[in-house]
Amino acid sequence: MSCPAYHSAVQQLEQAARALGWHGHLVSDIAALGARFTAVTRLRFDVHQWRSVNDWPPETDPARVEAWSESRSLDRLPVPAVELVGLLVRVSKARKATRACGTMLTVAPCAAVLPGDHPYRPWALTEMDYYGIGAVTADRDGAAELVLAPEDRRTEFGTSLFERWLLELLYERVVHSHPESTQNAGRPTDGKPHHTPNEPDRG
Repeated sequence: MSCPAYHSAVQQLEQAARALGWHGHLVSDIAALGARFTAVTRLRFDVHQWRSVNDWPPETDPARVEAWSESRSLDRLPVPAVELVGLLVRVSKARKATRACGTMLTVAPCAAVLPGDHPYRPWALTEMDYYGIGAVTADRDGAAELVLAPEDRRTEFGTSLFERWLLELLYERVVHSHPESTQNAGRPTDGKPHHTPNEPDRG
């Protein structure tokens, strides 16, 4: 992808996130479970600092993450250092949104980013609304408009090993984007750092 096209796509996603009211850092081009998406995340700086001091870097090996769930020393295991605000999936047509979001709805609210000139399709939007999928139209110049607000249905599914692994993968991507300054990691959708004042939960 050429630089102008890449920056246009990033701007489109940033504006889509703003239209949804999602503030955080964009982590793009994530592929998992047959889907490709952009995650809007927030780094929990206090947890990141605790994990750095206690030698708990991001762990992206699924087998190691699974071993954590079987450990009896839960008080010695790290908690997620990122919060997953929502997922953005770019699709050309609204009817493709349900398949594009798919099982990702179990880990975060998901919204389809449609072309700015996408026509109104009531049946497709009704299906998206049924599954809790959001919709945003976004032009190449970055202008975005909220069409359908997504729902957060994570509580219906509970936590999973996949979600835990995904949080570690996002943590790695955020940290390695700017290793010299994690406060500026990723691409902020609102231009402001986000802090979580609470102490890490070690249990």
